[in-house]
Amino acid sequence: MILDYYRIFYYVAQYKSFSKAADVMGNNQPNITRCMNILENELGCKLFIRSNRGVQLTIEGERLFEHVSIAIEQLVSGENELLKDKGLESGLVNIGASEIALRLFLLNELEVFHHRYPHVKLRISNHSTPQAVQALENGLVDFAVVTTPVALKKPLQRIPLYSFREILIGGEEYAETASNKHCLQDLQDIPLIGIAPGSSTRELYTQYFMRHNLPFSPDMEVATTDQIFPMVQHNLGIGFFPEELAAEHIAQGKIVQIPIEEPLPERKICLIRNVKRPQSIAARSLEEHLTSGNRITVTADSSTPKNRDHSCRYPVCSGNPCFIDVIYLILSWIS
Repeated sequence: MILDYYRIFYYVAQYKSFSKAADVMGNNQPNITRCMNILENELGCKLFIRSNRGVQLTIEGERLFEHVSIAIEQLVSGENELLKDKGLESGLVNIGASEIALRLFLLNELEVFHHRYPHVKLRISNHSTPQAVQALENGLVDFAVVTTPVALKKPLQRIPLYSFREILIGGEEYAETASNKHCLQDLQDIPLIGIAPGSSTRELYTQYFMRHNLPFSPDMEVATTDQIFPMVQHNLGIGFFPEELAAEHIAQGKIVQIPIEEPLPERKICLIRNVKRPQSIAARSLEEHLTSGNRITVTADSSTPKNRDHSCRYPVCSGNPCFIDVIYLILSWIS
């Protein structure tokens, strides 16, 4: 209650009038006067000099106003910031993303979200899937968008967002090889380019080759999937690459697809979140945007989809559009 009295004191001092303060606060003058009388009694001194022309602060009132004005203005500033966050006129979202997830899914969705809410700042850290999960566990990111396979522990939760497949590609020198379908054993003498250990992609292909009684031993190792393509294009070997990213280059004749007998596993891009950690309004809104195109939820201790909805992964903007100036969009790449 005493805070309310100081708030009333602030407005009376600002407008030098009980009636004007009452109008601004949506109150009535008798109640404003009563509250100020109580405050003066509590403090044991007069705060106002009352006259027919309004009120003026006493010396004690001026000293009190110096402190009260700072406190009230800070409170108002805090309220305004929260209101801006609620309207997505501000806010910061930290995202941990694996490279393939970023290129195949996340960048397109961020473009849509950023056009809707240009005042929300985005900070994206590029990680391998294990690194992104670790960053989430350490509280360094609000959520992660990564590729499978991914191992999770409670309270982390996985929400599948998008499915994709990879293909085996080679440079122009491997055009003859690409003319026929091969089993993996037939390709053992051709240099293989693969991801270095420590990523979900490396784990995926290690298991894939083991299922076919073969070791996964790349002749050349790279840090990221992006590095596979130029090495393949320069005929240094063959490698596995996302089909969507390779399609245009195959059509242009820059690379060739090498058909193989053993079917490659389907992969998923998933959003990983910590269900025990509260999120900001901006982070929660972006997460809802990313997951609004599907409704498959898999927890850390379950692989069974709870329900499914085949709606568009580019939902039409809902609610009122946000007409505010662009602040910035940060892409912070961490190798």
